[in-house]
Amino acid sequence: MKATGIVRRIDDLGRIVIPKEIRRTLRIREADPLEIFTDREGEIILKKYSPIGEMTTFARQYAESLAQVSGYTVLIADRDQFIAAAGGCRNLIGKPLSREMEQQIESRQIVLATRGDRTFVQIAPEGVEEYVCEAISPINCEGDVIGAVVLLGQSKTPGMGEVERKLIQSASGFLGRQMGQ
Repeated sequence: MKATGIVRRIDDLGRIVIPKEIRRTLRIREADPLEIFTDREGEIILKKYSPIGEMTTFARQYAESLAQVSGYTVLIADRDQFIAAAGGCRNLIGKPLSREMEQQIESRQIVLATRGDRTFVQIAPEGVEEYVCEAISPINCEGDVIGAVVLLGQSKTPGMGEVERKLIQSASGFLGRQMGQ
């Protein structure tokens, strides 16, 4: 554990303010859920909670099925990092999303783009294999955006079209409904 040198007092309602610098560094946004852990030494540990992260095994299996059927690289992400990959880009699992990708998820819009398009989104800051087309669909659960399903196409694949839109729309809808149960 890393010491920050920051000390905060608990107010009369039992609240502690997490400093802005720490929230920015750890990408904690207003209304983000935090999970609370304690250990035997009396330490309290706060961890960003990812509802879709609870489904990592299921998400991995779903990504593999989707990649097999579609022929595309498939990534499933929560709001902060990639939690499943199939058909390529496995090195991205556990890696953070780019700011651009985070903004795209927050917009709640589906993206179908080819490299060079104005709407093309760099999905991760680094470590992404070369791809020329993408389809991104946010995963919504009970009105909240909790992640995204991403299809990536290599140079030998045609651009993304209506079939891919329907495919990722149904995938993200299905994952959102699974989280709501």
